[in-house]
Amino acid sequence: MFAQAGGPRMCGRLSQYRGIHDFVETLSLPEAWKNNIGEQPLGRCNVAPTTPVAVLRVDDAGPRADLVKWGWRPHWATDRAAPINARVEKVAHGPFFRLIWPNRAITPIDGWYEWVNEGGPKKQPYYIRRRDGRPALCASIGQFSGGEHDGFVIITADAQGGMVDVHDRRPVVLSPELAYEWIAAGMSNEHAEQLVLNLGEPAEVFEWYRVSTAVGNVRNQGADLIEPISEPGQQGRLTL
Repeated sequence: MFAQAGGPRMCGRLSQYRGIHDFVETLSLPEAWKNNIGEQPLGRCNVAPTTPVAVLRVDDAGPRADLVKWGWRPHWATDRAAPINARVEKVAHGPFFRLIWPNRAITPIDGWYEWVNEGGPKKQPYYIRRRDGRPALCASIGQFSGGEHDGFVIITADAQGGMVDVHDRRPVVLSPELAYEWIAAGMSNEHAEQLVLNLGEPAEVFEWYRVSTAVGNVRNQGADLIEPISEPGQQGRLTL
């Protein structure tokens, strides 16, 4: 799902079907926050790159929720598509994301999709989510200036040798406590780097299962897209 600047662009889809209040409640924000998204459930089970995605962050006025384009590139990188993710091993030090590395956010998602070649005519999509049913709080960075160049990327880490045996990268998902620390004012860049390098949720927190190939068409948005066509859990593991 999660591509990196300069690398191959992989399939990238996620789901955000709960309401923003559900996501904020999971994050346990202690103070009042500004909701620029609305009160209704987002209802999106098949979110594609370059489209607006709900993100949570903190600015000078406090916590806020906004819709921001998924994908970002610096103004000088006009020779490539805007990446949708950033590798945790390089994001803090490479020139590509230098401008936005201090601009931290949380992308709360219900789950994400990966596609696997199982030998059939089409790759088989899998849906990945937290086992406990809570939203996954993904560490992100972006440009949030209110202009046309705004966008964000999700930080990804090695998937511990192939989490779910579906792909070798996965989003850095943080616990609610660490997610709030990630976006809180005053964290040094060095501490932020160590947090996402070392403290993401382990693979055991997640489950995965096969879903319909209909998710491959972004026009399909129904809740049936996240329904399993096999049982969740370890039996979803593959040998690639």
